[in-house]
Amino acid sequence: MSRKLVQINTVCNASTGRIMCDIQKYAEKMGYETFSFVGRRKIPAGVKGERFGNGFSFWMHVVITTLFDRQGYGSYFTTRRLIRGLRRENPDIIHLHNLHGYYLNLPVLLRYLTEEYTGRIFWTFHDCWPFTGHCAYYTAAGCQKWKEGCGECINKKHYPVSLFLDASRQNYQDKKRLFGSLKDLTIIVPSGWMAEQVRDSFFKNRDVAVIHNGIDLHTFYYDPNEDVLFKYHVPTGKKLLLGVANIWDGRKGLNDFLLLAESISEEYQIVLVGLSRAQIRKLPANITGIRRTESREELRALYSAADIFMNPSLEESFSLVTAEALACGTPVIALDTSAVKELICEENGIVLHRHDTEAYFSAVRNIEERKFSREAVRHTAEKYEKEDAMRKIMELYGEGSV
Repeated sequence: MSRKLVQINTVCNASTGRIMCDIQKYAEKMGYETFSFVGRRKIPAGVKGERFGNGFSFWMHVVITTLFDRQGYGSYFTTRRLIRGLRRENPDIIHLHNLHGYYLNLPVLLRYLTEEYTGRIFWTFHDCWPFTGHCAYYTAAGCQKWKEGCGECINKKHYPVSLFLDASRQNYQDKKRLFGSLKDLTIIVPSGWMAEQVRDSFFKNRDVAVIHNGIDLHTFYYDPNEDVLFKYHVPTGKKLLLGVANIWDGRKGLNDFLLLAESISEEYQIVLVGLSRAQIRKLPANITGIRRTESREELRALYSAADIFMNPSLEESFSLVTAEALACGTPVIALDTSAVKELICEENGIVLHRHDTEAYFSAVRNIEERKFSREAVRHTAEKYEKEDAMRKIMELYGEGSV
């Protein structure tokens, strides 16, 4: 008799949504019945699932968070709808992903999980929000309050933005109480760095499994295609420094690229993927801005065209884009402040201990002098193959350890 897996996430797309869908498809191959619930956006064709949220609930949740700093305390009626769906599906395993994103009422969900549900619970921490009183990331702010108890949050105006009240102390206490009540919980994290954060939090006594996010090595490989450069107006004949992000902000290192562009020589062109229209309008001539590529094949071509992939992000729980660049044979420059450093070794790039312009210049020169082999760089990414990650998750479902 097959077991049923149900997953819950904000969306079915973007990085966390793709990870959820990959798990679902692989579980079906392994004989599981599956279903996924998302709060927002459409369910992709071929994915068994249901969107339980709506636009009104989302915007009311945004208002509640913005005014009162209570992310996770709106969406009451839509979360009740989710609970009805969970009762209908009656899963053996519930796999949680992001529980933030203006779509879920924590007390309603946790009441079901602790008082009614009798199966096993797995929860992938894609960021640090589960154990802070407000933010999903704190490294850029240099905050350590989450280790003992939040309050007077210095990240209050960062996602999830609160413009008025500061409820970080209450949020922290509520999370500790609500999440502490979960029985038979296994936490999955994508890096050793994230595991360290969890062990310093109020989840320290929980089971934690490190399973790297997986990439599709059949999609990402060295495949130069100058047509993509022409399409996005990337100057040819120059050395390309590439950066990719879903959203570019201070944490992701946009300012580092802007400062680098001020003094880098004319032989280089910076290419940034994931910028907004407003950001693109403000770019200097030696930075080519791209909002989104139209396909993963185009992104593969950009990774392959780049001489160096730069990831100046201050905090990442893993970094799929870095792994994808490595799979395309492109050496990487990254910071030592979070999990990205775990992807870098002598054969594929350089880890920086500071992120000023001179440090980047020095790293670029160092990579050029060392003449990395694309084959050798590609080889270092093979440990992040998606099939291997999926297999480890299935083993965790079945045995409770990997």
